[in-house]
Amino acid sequence: MLTLLSTLISFLMGGLPKLLDFFQDRADKAHELNLAQMQIQRELELRKAGFEAQERIEHIKSEQLATESAANTAQVLIGAQQAEMQAVYAHDMSLNEGTSTWMKNLRASVRPVITYGFFFLLVFVDIGLFAYGWSRGVPFSELAEMLWDPETQALFASIIAFHFGGRAFGK
Repeated sequence: MLTLLSTLISFLMGGLPKLLDFFQDRADKAHELNLAQMQIQRELELRKAGFEAQERIEHIKSEQLATESAANTAQVLIGAQQAEMQAVYAHDMSLNEGTSTWMKNLRASVRPVITYGFFFLLVFVDIGLFAYGWSRGVPFSELAEMLWDPETQALFASIIAFHFGGRAFGK
């Protein structure tokens, strides 16, 4: 009898909080539903009273502020990029002070020589692979797909964009 009573007490103590939580959750959801219904009713009354136009005006003002903020951010970014480029140019000029013309020309030719080297290597490899595939009877369309794949296109586009795109935007 004592064990039955202790089992009943432990069941009530363990299950009672869960039962109370169930009723509390149910009451919370009913309260949230009532609040949502009251808010919808209030919005409908405000719209009937003519506040819809004011809402539109506020929406237009907020869009205008967002546009102005984006434009200001873009201007700040452009200014920072210009300052960075001027600092890079000033640094390059300071490195040339006191050096010979030959050294200045050598320093200036490093990037173009490396770029030309990789470009001619790409052309050499592509011509070699094309000739090898053509002599083995591989159709032209398959050769073109293998040699001008998306990775090669991206590499070629980055080289062209670096040498021509960046300079156009810098002017």
